[in-house]
Amino acid sequence: MDALIAKADALGPKQKKRKTFHNTTDDSVKKHTAVPKSLQDKNPVLNVPAHKHIANKKLRTELVRSATHTARAKALLEDAEMLLTEDAGLMQAEGGLERTWRVSQSEILVDAGQDATRGRREWKLDGGPYRSRYTRNGRHLAIVGSMGHASTFDPQTGTLHAELQLQETCRDITFLHDHSHFAVAQKKYVFIYDRDGVELHCLKAHIEPTRLEFLPYHWLLASIGNAGYLKYQDTSTGQLLVEHRTKFGACSAMTQNLHNAVIHLGHQNGCVTLWTPNLPHPAVQLLAHLGPVASVSVDPSTGGRYMATAGRDGAVKVWDCRNWKGAVREWSARGGTPEVEWSARGALAVASGGSVNVYTSPTIQQPMHGSTQPPLYLTHPIPSRPLTSLRFAPFQDVLTIGHAAGLSSILVPGVGEPNFDSTEADPFENRKARREKEVKALLDKIQPDMITLDPELIGSLAPEPKLSTTTTFDGKPAVEIPFARLPRLERLRVQGKADETEVVDPDDTAPDGTKFTKEEKERKKMRGKGKSLKRYLRKQRKNVIDPTAVAIRAKLERQREERKARAKEQAGGEPRKASALDRFAKG
Repeated sequence: MDALIAKADALGPKQKKRKTFHNTTDDSVKKHTAVPKSLQDKNPVLNVPAHKHIANKKLRTELVRSATHTARAKALLEDAEMLLTEDAGLMQAEGGLERTWRVSQSEILVDAGQDATRGRREWKLDGGPYRSRYTRNGRHLAIVGSMGHASTFDPQTGTLHAELQLQETCRDITFLHDHSHFAVAQKKYVFIYDRDGVELHCLKAHIEPTRLEFLPYHWLLASIGNAGYLKYQDTSTGQLLVEHRTKFGACSAMTQNLHNAVIHLGHQNGCVTLWTPNLPHPAVQLLAHLGPVASVSVDPSTGGRYMATAGRDGAVKVWDCRNWKGAVREWSARGGTPEVEWSARGALAVASGGSVNVYTSPTIQQPMHGSTQPPLYLTHPIPSRPLTSLRFAPFQDVLTIGHAAGLSSILVPGVGEPNFDSTEADPFENRKARREKEVKALLDKIQPDMITLDPELIGSLAPEPKLSTTTTFDGKPAVEIPFARLPRLERLRVQGKADETEVVDPDDTAPDGTKFTKEEKERKKMRGKGKSLKRYLRKQRKNVIDPTAVAIRAKLERQREERKARAKEQAGGEPRKASALDRFAKG
């Protein structure tokens, strides 16, 4: 018995039993297995073009690799959208008699949460009217009054960063890459200050500025002034990049399209122009209003597809930036010069007279004939006039209104984007994250030459030619040539527009129909008969069918027939007069 126990090692130390887990799911198999490269699908479900029309194999492989990377990034972005759990909901009226625009701010504050109620503020300040600007993450706010009062602070915590009394006229303010630097359009120049209000730079090239815009991905500060010059300043190098002479005089309406970084300007003659740094002339010029343009704004929710303009004539218009054939929607705002501003979710705020009206999409984007006002979503009366600026807070349902008595922030439910991308704009970033983000933004800085109306144009390939022809050369095999590379005569022949009729020169044949020899042609050429007409017809031989050329050829043919008839009469003697009995003659 002892021998059996010792053989079984029952008296030895107890060994730990190894646990085994049997997982038969697809994910566990994928982690430890791989499909051979010869059997792998090179473009799985991504629908990447093969670029077979490119002869260079190395270039074709590089283009396929780049297209695959782009398609995979888009697919990952679609998968990441599943993590967007927050949803934005608008107010809904119950019953047929209730309206959302009848809901007051006091009723919204009762039903809103505690964090949302912090956005409802009233700042009574002297030295107005005021203009405001938020940072990209919506955490910090900068305000400036026309009398010289400028300040930057955190509206959520009430922390004051800087407060300046500049003692001169100030027209606009904007943050740069973050809240640590901001620029002020003062009476004569543009000044840049740091977070503590210390003056860092005086940009003397920007004379009498009226509006400022900062392009975050290009690190460009754009300004427009009373002189009518649009200027771009590179804030990373301090270089004045380019200045464009608009030739439209002073400008007081300016905004940027966040989708493609194109600057939109509204001028005193009612025109709206679109500018890029690489074009000395406007990319688009549009006559929008009969009077001066007071405000311009671009919808960020649709990728810059729609633009709203407001004029001194009291008209508010919504334009489609894809065709510019006419205003999609147009209506009149009562009470004076209106101001417009789009929110991140496509809501349009219009301030005119003593009230602010908010309209939601898609009603303001649906084409409508006439000047019918779209359905109103929310309205808020403000007795302090004039209303000079409108700013939606990013990632919040807050609208900040600048007026003569200071600023007012109201709650507009459902107009803010509830989800944010921490790599683009993070409302909860700390000092270390901000520093790292600034370094990455400098490394990823985009060149100004890449600013175009269609940002997807750069890096794309021309489409494959739809029409190709098969041509042979000196008995060689047929070769397919794209239609665009054919000569003009061949293109006209493919389209069926070429004039294939043979041109007969009357000077090359004798009256009896025989052709002249080469020596006889040279002698007739020296006479100088019909040089200009022959030259004209020679040019028209390889062209489209021209009615004038056809008429000239018919006229020359008649003249040749008349000459033949006269030569025949002279050869046969005096012609016999016609008789009434000739009709009975045989043959």
